[in-house]
Amino acid sequence: MTSFKELGLVNTREMYKKAINQGFAVPGYNFNNLEQLQAIITACVETRSPVILQVSKGAREYANATMLRYMAMGAVEFAKELGCSIPIALHLDHGDTFELCKDCIEYGFSSVMIDGSSHPFDKNIELTKKVVDYAHKYDVTVEGELGVLAGIEDDVQSEHSHYTNPDDVQEFVEKTNVDSLAISIGTSHGAYKFKVKPGEEVPPLRFDILEEVEKRLPGFPIVLHGASSVLPEYVEIINKYGGKLENAVGVPEDQLRRAAKSAVCKINIDSDGRLVFTAKVREHLWNNPKEFDPRKYLKPARDELIKMYKRKNVEVLGSANKI
Repeated sequence: MTSFKELGLVNTREMYKKAINQGFAVPGYNFNNLEQLQAIITACVETRSPVILQVSKGAREYANATMLRYMAMGAVEFAKELGCSIPIALHLDHGDTFELCKDCIEYGFSSVMIDGSSHPFDKNIELTKKVVDYAHKYDVTVEGELGVLAGIEDDVQSEHSHYTNPDDVQEFVEKTNVDSLAISIGTSHGAYKFKVKPGEEVPPLRFDILEEVEKRLPGFPIVLHGASSVLPEYVEIINKYGGKLENAVGVPEDQLRRAAKSAVCKINIDSDGRLVFTAKVREHLWNNPKEFDPRKYLKPARDELIKMYKRKNVEVLGSANKI
């Protein structure tokens, strides 16, 4: 058993308290490799932002659980070397079983999500409470979910979305003692979040549902998943240099800014990071066909990621200078 405190990590409790009081959202950035992690930490140190490092079940299998433990510890020390000891949490994104959550807690995660949203309401409560009861023994915070997001990303996939029913949230939180709640108000996983024709606008998020949830759970931390904006400039680069992403659209950033000023304390961004990284790798290899040194094409991708994450912290999430 490794406590997250031994790794220099924090849980999300104080992060969310500050986010609610000051009207911003903590970034939940997913990573799978060294370059993504370097970019996230660099961007958050340079903007003096707290950060939640997110690892999906698939990412954990890809990177190896033991490697991730030491990468997280390295991220904490890297931030100090860059000149600022920012709050860093290590979070399991979309854990689907008690066993997976338990294993992550024992490997040093400071926060876990148990996603029981595909189960009936009572089963979701039962599963979430089981995870909470175990996690809280080690001061690990837990995120639950009500409502189902459409889309595909890593191990999470659903053809149809189901909005969160505000009538359920109070009972769910009271019976599970969960620390934060992911809700469905129109965001979606992956790069194809909405089916819109050229020239059509993306449907707005259901802020009426969010406002009703806030009334039922005053001061309680709310989370938005699937909140990448699928930045069109990077989709264009990917397509220009051999890719094929047609009609890929995401959540408008002005809507995310509005959400970040509400009870939404964490906004998850994964696809935007993948798109930026892929765009710059494609561009470099297209323009340098003889290149075979990974450092030469991964570095510009990492540098572009840093730029994107910094802008998100400052202009979208409002998390800059909130450590």
